Amino acid sequence: MLLGIDTGGTFTDFVLVTSAGMQVHKLLSTPHAPAKAILQGIEELNLMSAAKNGELTIIHGSTVATNAALEEKGVKTVFITNRGLSDMLSIGRQTRAELYNLCPYPTNPPVPKSHCLETGGRLNHQGNIIEPLTQDDLKSLIQHIQRLNPAAVAINLLYSFIDDSHEKAIEAALPKDLFISRSSYVLPEYKEYERGMATWLNASLGPIVSDYLTQLEAELSPCTIRIMQSSGGTMNIESAAKQAVRLLLSGPAGGLAAAQFIGHLVQDKKNQLITFDMGGTSTDVALIDGQLTLTNESKIGNYPVAVPMVNMHTIGAGGGSIAFIDKGGLLQVGPQSAGSEPGPASYGRGGTLATVTDANVVLGRLRPSLFLGGKMSLDTEKADTVMDELANSLGLSPLETAFGIISIANDHMSRALRVISVQKGYDPKNFQLCCFGGAGGLHVCALANALDIPKAIIPINGGVLSALGMLVAPRERQLSITHQCLLSQVSEPDLTPLIQQLENRGRQALMAEGISQSKIQRSVSLDLRYKGQTHTLNTKYDQSIKRAIERATEIFHQQHKTRYGHALNLDVELINIRVGVSAASDPLTLPNLSNAQASENTNPSDPIPLDVISLRYFNDTNQGTGPDNNQGPPQEKATLLETPIYQRDHLEPGHIIKGPALVAETVSTTLIEPHWWATVDKWGNLLLEKKTTEKQKLKYKESV
Repeated sequence: MLLGIDTGGTFTDFVLVTSAGMQVHKLLSTPHAPAKAILQGIEELNLMSAAKNGELTIIHGSTVATNAALEEKGVKTVFITNRGLSDMLSIGRQTRAELYNLCPYPTNPPVPKSHCLETGGRLNHQGNIIEPLTQDDLKSLIQHIQRLNPAAVAINLLYSFIDDSHEKAIEAALPKDLFISRSSYVLPEYKEYERGMATWLNASLGPIVSDYLTQLEAELSPCTIRIMQSSGGTMNIESAAKQAVRLLLSGPAGGLAAAQFIGHLVQDKKNQLITFDMGGTSTDVALIDGQLTLTNESKIGNYPVAVPMVNMHTIGAGGGSIAFIDKGGLLQVGPQSAGSEPGPASYGRGGTLATVTDANVVLGRLRPSLFLGGKMSLDTEKADTVMDELANSLGLSPLETAFGIISIANDHMSRALRVISVQKGYDPKNFQLCCFGGAGGLHVCALANALDIPKAIIPINGGVLSALGMLVAPRERQLSITHQCLLSQVSEPDLTPLIQQLENRGRQALMAEGISQSKIQRSVSLDLRYKGQTHTLNTKYDQSIKRAIERATEIFHQQHKTRYGHALNLDVELINIRVGVSAASDPLTLPNLSNAQASENTNPSDPIPLDVISLRYFNDTNQGTGPDNNQGPPQEKATLLETPIYQRDHLEPGHIIKGPALVAETVSTTLIEPHWWATVDKWGNLLLEKKTTEKQKLKYKESV
């Protein structure tokens, strides 16, 4: 039995796959003790005995590392570097958060100055020793660490990616009860600041993650537990306990893995998706152009994180995002969230501030009797009360205020979608919008309208899709090393030993998890740039073809033109070599809906709605005016339309639902806006398409 678990800021999601089929479950998270919700869910699914008998495998995406980093609650950590560089993490890249603010508020350095220790063991860029590491240096470090009594130590020496012997010597000399993180293990790449931040984050978060995973393992032993990495692959729990920095996007990466899986089903090999994951606390957006793309330029809060992570953009816009009035008297939404405790006012758990969820309740888009399959009630009176209070302060009606909250949240999310598509040279019209997360279905049509995307996918069980992604993600290791030179001055045989070294490390790690050698695959890429540039582009490198380096150079020029609009007649420089080593997860098949074979190539009768209600829609949306329909039109531009409600469990393959309509399911609700049609495929996914008349297209063209 396989159980995927995604712990989010508001809900903890479960997807169970057995020989009998698939089962989903959802309950409120317990942020103060994440394991509590996990154990509760396992009990409610009647899986505790299976876990205790070793009959269950769990793949888990955790927010423990993410929350500790965002809340700056890492353990007491000492940072060790070379002499003269103790301010490395404080100075950073000397960039200003607010360029034109001449009096910025001071920020606390990642590590207090008293906890930054300097030592010898300095190398130059060729790996030659400039200053040796002496026994006196080691004794001095030990004395300082005994006095400071930290829980963790981060070691980051210059050019340790060329020769890590000095870092290993320091590690060997330190007390064994410390959590020790050295840069040559965490991130053996150039850029001492980014490498130092990754090493410090790994040390600072390591004991917290290790304690959490140890507790979870003890509670569920001998159950096998694997952990989702930020790169979209999994690792065993022992490796994860040592590499906390690789878990910072653990949950959201599961959603992308599942979206890629769904995309292969729906689009076959094309698989061009813009993904939109809206939960209770935040929204994650990403782009899949055939496969997941990774980046080493992510940020968590104010911290750069240079380890490989799925290329994702996250904003503080979720169902629990709080609406408020700023100092200028304008309505704003987020990034602060009501979370799960107390949660939106409509949850009836003590929330007193209006949120996006409350706005959807007031507008009738969330139905109390259908929320979480009726297992959790919504308090519409409390939603009305907090909306009335906010509306009175704004001088608007409650409906206008609710429309305004939805409009602002949609605007935040559509801007995020443009960041990962238009700003990177992609035309959104060439992609389908794949929406998931508990809150995403209520906003998918509005966002597709905003970006002029004609098609969208609402996966089956989209409210727990990240948990499903844990089950389809490969077992994986991402490894890298800096090797700086002009690409024209290096040959394929020069790169082969370095690639082989990284591949061997990855293979050994996967084989230690019980994976056979024959199932392990490898991918190689190079970080390239024009000589004199700072930033790189990651470029595929295929050793199996002739002129592999020349081909990589050609691909880089094409990538640069796509991203920046031009290519340059300059030498191309190699910076990093990257090797991904992976083994596919066990094949997982989504169950077909009942009587799929009978229904699929026929014209089934229209689905029968549970109910028909009247909902208000913006006239802009009704008339299909395109990208500017999220500007927050006043109430007189809203139209009251009859809207049928369908239960997703009752839909059959081939059913067509013409908007407007609401589709309710246990883990989410989907709003199909006017002029959108949804077709049910054989797995139960809703395939949405904008049906715009020629008259509407002409009106839109004239307005633009």
